[in-house]
Amino acid sequence: MCTLAWASGSLVASLPCRRVGNKGAVGSDDNHMMRPCGILDREESLVFSDLPLARRIETAEAANARGCTAIHPEAATLDVAGGCAVFVGAESPLSHVVGIGLNGPVTEAEIDRLEAFFRSRGGKVSIELCPLAEAGILATLGGRGYRVTEFNNVLVKRLAGAEIVLTPRVRRALADETDMWSHTVGRGFFEEHELTTEEMDVGRAIGAMPGALCYLAVTESGELAGGAAAAVYSGLAMLFADSTIARHRRRGLHRELIAARLNEALAQGCDLATASTLPGSGSQRNYERMGFEVVYTRVTLEG
Repeated sequence: MCTLAWASGSLVASLPCRRVGNKGAVGSDDNHMMRPCGILDREESLVFSDLPLARRIETAEAANARGCTAIHPEAATLDVAGGCAVFVGAESPLSHVVGIGLNGPVTEAEIDRLEAFFRSRGGKVSIELCPLAEAGILATLGGRGYRVTEFNNVLVKRLAGAEIVLTPRVRRALADETDMWSHTVGRGFFEEHELTTEEMDVGRAIGAMPGALCYLAVTESGELAGGAAAAVYSGLAMLFADSTIARHRRRGLHRELIAARLNEALAQGCDLATASTLPGSGSQRNYERMGFEVVYTRVTLEG
């Protein structure tokens, strides 16, 4: 439903200081105030990655995950270890665990429960773990043979002072356009023109989420080129399901999809927006160009 600079505050300790005199001259003895270079002028925009922020983001991620169960008759959820496990199919990328370990230690019995939840349904266990989770969970999962399979950077953007901008190539998908949206997003994500029922169902599940806002991007000629989704939880805008069809990339459409969802976040009075990307990806670059910053890296473990 992540970025290696986990704690923005740690940057202060690693940067040199300069002495600022009365006239701003470096090295002046008239004023002995020590200023961290490059910090004070950015202080207002930096977001400190602490446990309350992680809980806010991961709680919203868990809500997103639960919301993806609406169209799947075999879907199930399990609240466990402060987070949730969601099953929507043995091979579905929507089946995973999120948000565990942020409210204290995770016991062996709780891991037993979530493993039984998936394995009794024929699925593998995939855990998306926040780095601010209780540290002992790594040893617990390592002892059970879990291995790292993926990293994702979590980014955030403060919305104070942001303004609504024009997004002429992006519009909201209509209620009867769920399949169109699913196919468009799926083409960009799976990089196939023809999608299987299971691949289409990933988008359909997102479109059926309570409160989901789906967007379509089109070229100047009106051709469908990409899509994305958003949801709002207690003032936090979740931006997800970003996808641009390969031949329409590098035209600024993804940034316009980001901007359209930020417009909605501002209209709904959100104070913060968040998204998740693969580290070093074009998506991460686009989010950073739009004012987002990495706050932590979420790791995926499978066992």
